[in-house]
Amino acid sequence: MAYDLPRRLTAEALGTALLVCTVVGSGIMADSLTDDVALALLGNTIPTGAILVVLITILGPISGAHFNPAVTLAFALRREHSWAEAAPYMAAQIAGGIAGALLAHAMFDLQIVQVSQTVRTGPPQWLAEIVATFGLVGTILAGIRFRAEAVPWLVGLYITAAYWFTASTSFANPAVAIGRAFTDTFSGIRPVDLPGFIAAQGVGAVLAVVLIGWLIGRDRTPANA
Repeated sequence: MAYDLPRRLTAEALGTALLVCTVVGSGIMADSLTDDVALALLGNTIPTGAILVVLITILGPISGAHFNPAVTLAFALRREHSWAEAAPYMAAQIAGGIAGALLAHAMFDLQIVQVSQTVRTGPPQWLAEIVATFGLVGTILAGIRFRAEAVPWLVGLYITAAYWFTASTSFANPAVAIGRAFTDTFSGIRPVDLPGFIAAQGVGAVLAVVLIGWLIGRDRTPANA
């Protein structure tokens, strides 16, 4: 069944909101339960990987479950998503990401609107975001090509792993990064650090389209641009 654009945009906004709400909310919960940073990060990691499996499974049939401007960019570059709909998708994702952070604050009785003070910047962090986004987009492209039914689990497991093997804890998503700039809690990032992260995520997505796209070839009919 083909869904109209308003339903698809709503699915993208809702999915990104629930994703960011999970990232921020689990970070707040973990930070309140332990002073051990490694344990808190684990408490942040597992819910994030788990919610991705759920969200991609239930919303993927509606919108494709991008929840990520870097993923939308990758599909548009491969002509598997309309360029005309790329901007509305990205806007819905960003709006959803911000709403998700505010919702998490409301649930934990915190100040609703916040600005993060957490420093996340520098070449190692940017390189980590290139790697994280490259791996995420590559996982999605190869997963769709070879095991489409496994994509929710592949993405959830990849992000769970990437939280721990990347120096940046694997944002890998401009909409999530922007949403996390609106929380001064465990998972936040200063707004001034966003441009470096977003640029790195874009580079990672393009590299995945080029390299992983070349590796897997094509088996889809191009969409109208």
